[in-house]
Amino acid sequence: MVATDRISATFADARAVHADALRLLEAGDIRDAAEKAWCATKRATDALILARTSTEPEFSPDTTRGLVRLAAADSAVNSLVGRYYSRQGHLHGTCFYLGDCEPVAEVHRRIRQTADYINDAERLAGYSNSA
Repeated sequence: MVATDRISATFADARAVHADALRLLEAGDIRDAAEKAWCATKRATDALILARTSTEPEFSPDTTRGLVRLAAADSAVNSLVGRYYSRQGHLHGTCFYLGDCEPVAEVHRRIRQTADYINDAERLAGYSNSA
């Protein structure tokens, strides 16, 4: 599979996982929705890193380091860094792992706005096949 196919597939995966997050949120499963939104964030970030470096991160720490390196090299990527850490810490760590999903409105907002993160990652990747 050529890199562009892999980028496309990874962004598509991010969108599918985010759709699952929204479905779970509507069903009232905020904890699993939070984890899915985090996973969608990570996949979109993986796709961005792949598009910019031709290397797909294997593990979460690789994704984090890759995003920070991209931001250091391109200030436009800085807009993703805080949003990435917000989802990693609040959605993945606090809500999913610890079960503390308060304040609920804030968790809902982060889950829903993951679509914006994916869109921005696609734009920064130069990938224009947004859903």
